Amino acid sequence: MDVSHLLDALNPAQREAVSAPAGHLLVLAGAGSGKTRVLTHRIAWLIEVERVPPWAILAVTFTNKAAGEMRGRLDALLAGRTQGLSVGTFHGIAHRLLRRHWQEARLPQMFQILDADDQQRLVKRVISGLGLDEARHPPRQATWQINAWKDEGRRPDMLEDRGHPQTRAQIDIYRAYEEACRRAGLVDFAELLLRAHELMLEQPALLAHYRERWRQLLIDEFQDTNTLQYAWIRVLAGNTGQVFAVGDDDQAIYGWRGARVENVQHFLRDFPGARTLRLEQNYRSTATILKAANALIAHNGSRLGKQLWTAGADGARIALYAAYNELDEARHVVQRIAEHLDGGGRADDCAILYRSNAQSRVFEEQLMQQRIGYRVYGGLRFFERAEIRDALAYLRLAANPNDDAAFERAVNTPPRGLGERTLDTLRTHARAARVAMWQAASLLLADKSALSARAGNALRGFMELIQRIAASAPDASGGLTLAEHVAQMLALSELRAFYEKDSRGNAESRVENLDELISVAARFEPGPEDVEAGLGVLASFLGHAALEAGEAQGEAGQDCVQLMTLHAAKGLEFSIVFLVGLEEGLFPSQKSLDEDGRLEEERRLAYVGLTRARQRLLLSYAESRRLHGTEMLARPSRFLAELPAALIDEVRPRVQVSRPLYAPARAHAVEEETDLPALRLGQRVRHAQFGEGVVTAAEGGGAHTRVQINFAQAGSKWLVLAYARLEAC
Repeated sequence: MDVSHLLDALNPAQREAVSAPAGHLLVLAGAGSGKTRVLTHRIAWLIEVERVPPWAILAVTFTNKAAGEMRGRLDALLAGRTQGLSVGTFHGIAHRLLRRHWQEARLPQMFQILDADDQQRLVKRVISGLGLDEARHPPRQATWQINAWKDEGRRPDMLEDRGHPQTRAQIDIYRAYEEACRRAGLVDFAELLLRAHELMLEQPALLAHYRERWRQLLIDEFQDTNTLQYAWIRVLAGNTGQVFAVGDDDQAIYGWRGARVENVQHFLRDFPGARTLRLEQNYRSTATILKAANALIAHNGSRLGKQLWTAGADGARIALYAAYNELDEARHVVQRIAEHLDGGGRADDCAILYRSNAQSRVFEEQLMQQRIGYRVYGGLRFFERAEIRDALAYLRLAANPNDDAAFERAVNTPPRGLGERTLDTLRTHARAARVAMWQAASLLLADKSALSARAGNALRGFMELIQRIAASAPDASGGLTLAEHVAQMLALSELRAFYEKDSRGNAESRVENLDELISVAARFEPGPEDVEAGLGVLASFLGHAALEAGEAQGEAGQDCVQLMTLHAAKGLEFSIVFLVGLEEGLFPSQKSLDEDGRLEEERRLAYVGLTRARQRLLLSYAESRRLHGTEMLARPSRFLAELPAALIDEVRPRVQVSRPLYAPARAHAVEEETDLPALRLGQRVRHAQFGEGVVTAAEGGGAHTRVQINFAQAGSKWLVLAYARLEAC
């Protein structure tokens, strides 16, 4: 039989995996090693060479896009001979099973699937029906907990409260939620897989049928499976099925949402006779990038191990830029992108990868200033994010109480006991009187019988809150700075505390975005047109936010720079990658430093970032960064120290000075003709604002010299010598 079309295009390791004899196989597929090709060619091999009928094959992956790509490649390889082949996501396949066996699964035939928003609304109603306080039992947290329990295969009757009232209440919510879903014929996403798993366990004849049918199980992205998915695979495989698992323990980055990298390590234990093959030849990146990635990930102890290599060229060394601050970092990155475009390159060659969504803001600003199109991949732009829109609604309403859209958004976020019935009364009154909702609220409060005492108190409290926020506006008499105003608004409105309780895995990101809003406000300066028009700083800022939210972002498929988190970048690749914010506490994140076992996942995330780059990789960190609304000195990430120095080009290497930092001598340029003091490391100096300190470091030269001074009262600061006005003590 001629199988050349299945094997000729493969390297030796890929060929071995595709043509492997019967039995369980774990394929450790390194980044860029062609795992999708191996999966599809393995399926084609089973059908054409091993004569396995297509209906006896189940191929599972994690996204509909990946499933569609796999099916498309199979259709091309097999000339359309794929009838009966089951390809899909875990949830998609579970859904099809439940539709087919709805009676055995104890579901109504026309059961409906709840999306995430509908699920949370139902949980909210359940909490209210139980008479529980939402402040003590936030719906977001309850929803997250229910889904987490389902992902572990646990029903309410399997849980113990161990005497903890909070846990007991969560179990009660779970039980009442399940009953509400049963009455309404509803199934959430986590329920799809749990119900399908239980269906197999409770119906032995049905399980035997599917074990006989799906004799070959091929699992993509195996390192991303959670407890229930792994259990489901084991149940379906039984003692007769053969599992072909493709994954990479070095790219296991979703532990925070339930994925268990241990599943890869347990495969050889749980599937008798299983073998391991490694795909280590990389077809994406240069040798230099791969050497750096290998050196980094080698610092993780609990890995099965592999070494990426390429037959391609070494390529350019990795650039490392030490920025003064986050603005300098963004300017440098965007300048390099502009140079690439000036040289005839495309914008979509470039990707800016960061650890936290909040970091995108300063890069968006710089790209817009340079009129370079960009797209925030897999997420909303800064001013379009829900938590930022909530915060801006408070600022807008405080600035203009007649802004009904802002009123509607702010009035019950966070929840303050104003039910839909009260809000409907308010809307109706506003329409009838043809006034803004704020004015309608004042009229209703003046009418003692219009609202219940509870609703009236809640509405009055909200209006007094907005008035307090308005009183601190920067344009008001004795008002705060714009940044202080934003910070106070977040505190008074309790928005920050509200989003800290977000338990869908988004709390940290949402709070970081709110803190970043303070940083944006601190950097903001009204444009000359705003000053000319007589607009105050708050009005200018709100106008800037409104205009920016609707412009400048490119659409998918357009030639524009890609901005995304490292998690969103997994599975993608770019010619030029800027991996930014490599600082301790940011990347690796502070949480990973505080919690056992999290640092290795952060390192895997860095490994994913490095291996997204095909040709050029540029790393950067800031020596000081305004983070969470506060200016902080930063230390370079430990991950930088784990990269071989021979692979790195420091774009702005640190200068170790043992001579005078700046001694006026022969001027080399007009800009250096300035009267700067002659200073040495260790010298005591005095600053008009910060007091006395000691010079601890310096870099640059001439009029561009910067010095680091440890001040007794103000702490350590970097200052540009030409503008610092320092005096030697």
